[in-house]
Amino acid sequence: MAAQTTSTKENSEEESEDALVESKEVVVDAGQDPLRIDKFLVDRTFRISRNRIQEGLRAGSITVNGKSVKPNYKVAPNDVITLLIPRSMDYEVDLVPQPMHLDIVFEDATVLVINKPPGLVVHPGIGNYRGTLVNGLAHYFKSKLDDLPVAAGNPTNRPGLVHRIDKDTSGLLVIAKTDWAMTHLAKQFFDHTVKRRYVALVWGAPDPAAGTIEASVARDPSDRRRMAVMHEADQGKHAITHYRTIEDLYYVSLVECQLETGRTHQIRVHMRHRGHPLFNDTRYGGDQIRKGTVFTKYRRFVENTFEVMPRQALHARTLGFVHPLTGEEMSFEQPLPEDFQAALTRWRDYLGSRKAAMGEE
Repeated sequence: MAAQTTSTKENSEEESEDALVESKEVVVDAGQDPLRIDKFLVDRTFRISRNRIQEGLRAGSITVNGKSVKPNYKVAPNDVITLLIPRSMDYEVDLVPQPMHLDIVFEDATVLVINKPPGLVVHPGIGNYRGTLVNGLAHYFKSKLDDLPVAAGNPTNRPGLVHRIDKDTSGLLVIAKTDWAMTHLAKQFFDHTVKRRYVALVWGAPDPAAGTIEASVARDPSDRRRMAVMHEADQGKHAITHYRTIEDLYYVSLVECQLETGRTHQIRVHMRHRGHPLFNDTRYGGDQIRKGTVFTKYRRFVENTFEVMPRQALHARTLGFVHPLTGEEMSFEQPLPEDFQAALTRWRDYLGSRKAAMGEE
């Protein structure tokens, strides 16, 4: 029998941070005998079931030498097999189901779309093992939990979670309810075909009012809790954000951002890079007055508005994807939450009063 060894590597540069998807590569040994690819991968990869592998092959999230193949394809020496799989997130404690109100926008047998409120952590992590969205999902699905897709090799891992948004960002998330749905959605996120539009309140007025920010993003070497734009092309992960100004309020602007890539804190980092950090974004300098007077009355107004919206002003307003089962184009939209709307109203009223005082109205 010929040797049957493989080499495996992780293409970290192809990871999508908010999509929780990663690309892994398996190179077939030069002495490998012909063997069905599904059996080959079951024996040699990441404790993924044969059924899951077959679904990945049908969905096109597992390819050979860059091309889709059928589950009965027989591997050949030096074949390069690429797998797009949900990234594993091992927790230090077992996942505890917890009752939680879920703002369900849509649900069928395949997917669940929810509107996440600000302040809710998506998945357990250091210091947040309870009270996360995943804990709430575990309770919501209850007896269905064993049937939900999970990351490979970890039965207590995030049930159905395909992507995430920051704790203090509000808005839309899609949850996979079947292995096929997770495989199909993971590929859509990895291929950047999922349509995502965010609304942000930023300091100042972007110039030009609409455009594209293309700048690589990586961990800030001076503060590992933050991300930063890398000025060298070979550093960080490629990131593209398209933006347009919806409303110019002089001191702040309401901006729509469309993600072409999905990197950790991408919008927050890109807008800060352009000199327009998100309003009340404590991590990226938006919790300081960035435009306006130094007078006490104005400072108090801003501080009071910070209290009205005690988080970064970012909302995942629209989400569009192809339904994994029907192939239908699905599109969802959620209005601004109350705190965001209240802060925006305050800024509109303030600008109106300033114009009136100067005799412009």
